[in-house]
Amino acid sequence: MATGASLGAALNELLREHNVQPLRRLSTYHAKHWHAQLSQLTHTQRGYEALEHAGLTVRPETLIKWLSDPEYNVRRSYRQIIHAAYENAAVIPADPIPESLKNGQFEITGLVKTGDDQRFRGGLNNTGRITAPLRIDGRSGNWAAIEHKWAQGELDDQSFEDDFIEYVIIEDIGEGTDGWDFPGTSYTVTI
Repeated sequence: MATGASLGAALNELLREHNVQPLRRLSTYHAKHWHAQLSQLTHTQRGYEALEHAGLTVRPETLIKWLSDPEYNVRRSYRQIIHAAYENAAVIPADPIPESLKNGQFEITGLVKTGDDQRFRGGLNNTGRITAPLRIDGRSGNWAAIEHKWAQGELDDQSFEDDFIEYVIIEDIGEGTDGWDFPGTSYTVTI
C-alpha cells in the first residue's frame, strides 16, 4: 500500500516500496580534470568498460604515460572521450519495473472524476456510505511509455499519473465520459 498527495505520487511511492531504484548518479564521480577522471575510471572494471564503450583505443603504454603525468598533452578528442566515458560510468541505470507490479490488480482510493461524475472511491464518502476503490488490471496496460520514462529518469509524479491514465486505466476500462482526472489531495494505491 502506497500513499501520496496525488495519484502519481502514490504510484511512485509504490515503486519505492518495491525497492525499485530509479536512474541515479554515483556521488563519488565529481572529478573535473581529464586526468582525475581517467584515474578514477581505470580503478574499476566498470570504468574500463565505459572507456571501451566510449571508443578510447590506445595502447596500454600510452595509457600509463597519461596516468603518470597529469600535465601530459592529451589531444582534445581524447579528453572528450574520457569525459564522455566518465559521465556514462557515473550513471547507474534504473532497475526495471517489476512484472508483479505491471501485472498487478490496482486498487485506487481517492477522489476520481470522469466527466461530471466526481466521487470518492475506496472508503467513506461524504454521505457516510462505503464505496469501492477504483480497480484497474495492470495486465491490460501498455507499460512501454512508462518504462521508457522510468529508464530515462523522467517519470515524475505528474508524468506517471498522466501515463498511468493513458496507458493503463484507459487500456483496461476505457476512456470514461470525458477522460479521467484525479483532482484530490490524497491517494492510496494497493496491489
